[in-house]
Amino acid sequence: MAADLSQIVKAYDVRGVVPDQWDEALAEQLGAAFVEVTDADAIVIGHDMRPSSPGLSGAFARGAAARGADVTLIGLCSTDQLYFASGSLGLPGAMFTASHNPAQYNGIKLCRAGAAPVGQDTGLLEIRTLVEKWSETGAPGPVAAPGTVTERDTLADYAAHLLSLVDLRSVRPLKVVVDAGNGMGGHTVPTVFAGLPVDLVPMYFELDGTFPNHEANPLDPKNLVDLQARVVAEGADLGLAFDGDADRCFVVDERGEGISPSAITALVAARELARNGGKGTVIHNLITSLSVPEVVRENGGTPVRTRVGHSFIKAEMAEHSAIFGGEHSAHYYFRDFWNADTGMLAALHVLAALGGQPGPLSELVARYDRYAGSGEINSTVADQPGRTAAVRAAFASRDGVTTDDLDGLTVTSPDWWFNLRASNTEPLLRLNVEARDERTMAAVRDEVLALVRTADSPGTPSPSGD
Repeated sequence: MAADLSQIVKAYDVRGVVPDQWDEALAEQLGAAFVEVTDADAIVIGHDMRPSSPGLSGAFARGAAARGADVTLIGLCSTDQLYFASGSLGLPGAMFTASHNPAQYNGIKLCRAGAAPVGQDTGLLEIRTLVEKWSETGAPGPVAAPGTVTERDTLADYAAHLLSLVDLRSVRPLKVVVDAGNGMGGHTVPTVFAGLPVDLVPMYFELDGTFPNHEANPLDPKNLVDLQARVVAEGADLGLAFDGDADRCFVVDERGEGISPSAITALVAARELARNGGKGTVIHNLITSLSVPEVVRENGGTPVRTRVGHSFIKAEMAEHSAIFGGEHSAHYYFRDFWNADTGMLAALHVLAALGGQPGPLSELVARYDRYAGSGEINSTVADQPGRTAAVRAAFASRDGVTTDDLDGLTVTSPDWWFNLRASNTEPLLRLNVEARDERTMAAVRDEVLALVRTADSPGTPSPSGD
């Protein structure tokens, strides 16, 4: 019987429970298929701190080498460190991580040389199809000249590259609390921050893929509670929280208040535009705040709006030669980082912006956080098209209201906007609302939710991530 990988091969990556849904034997076949599909003669592989990661990544390496590819193992790393290795070495890459998922999960994020993403439409479906075919016909034997497997440490070079992109030499001293969530931030932060004018207060830097302190997903408010309390207790200037594979970073101000990723997107966009002479394109997804395109235009740039999802952001980054891109989920993309996402570089921008002026972070980001937002609210809905149509009918004919269907339904008026879009994998409708003031936002939010929800369609806020 042919294998069915539909449950673990997702839109952007491989992800599932180990060993129930996949194991080292399957990882070895995926490594062989990755080489076949990319026609790579060499690849680079990294992994996070999950208990299953060394074994899975080693098996993938064996499969790749058996098909003739030379393999460079960089060992423990963050996802953006793997992207750095792919970009700087000019090699396709594989990162073994399940990001913020529970300990029993693992996964693979794949890229072509230069950190170009591999998703369903750019090779991942071909890899899945090939492995499923081999389950029927048998995998091919090793090639006559199998590849070599060598090890390389890229952490210092990764840190040096990031620090070459942000000038932190003249900033004032800052006290910074960092919550690594027992993830890969505990591995990368000490090296990146070494020598900076930073009094570092580490939290949960011990690498532990069982996540004994809290889930490594900083967009879920319950996972920020420890950091927020520590920032206040320490009298720190700010706090940073990284997710499990440390490609996303969330920021907390000196009061312990979380800062919207849209505000961070706007702040970094202004800085990147300044670095590029006040010119350049900035990509943002359609549920980031209106503050983002406003700030981009005010600083001489051109904003480009796109669908939610890193594959769309990266495609637009490449098409427009954009200098920067940001998402509501705290993914930040940089042209000078091979169009890939790196939360660490965004964090360095925040440190440079804060340390380059005398005021607190809350005052600095206020100019970038101009509207009241609902956050993402999920509702379980059996008839997603029907509920969406009901919302459209209720709003579309109102004076001054426009609609578009770029990604779900977006309804815009002079004082507010909302987006309602269906989940690709669950019976959910996701709502984001923004308005000029809290009262208006709440009124629009409640009206839309009343149309979306019935007695059997509960809903709760649900932070999104990888």
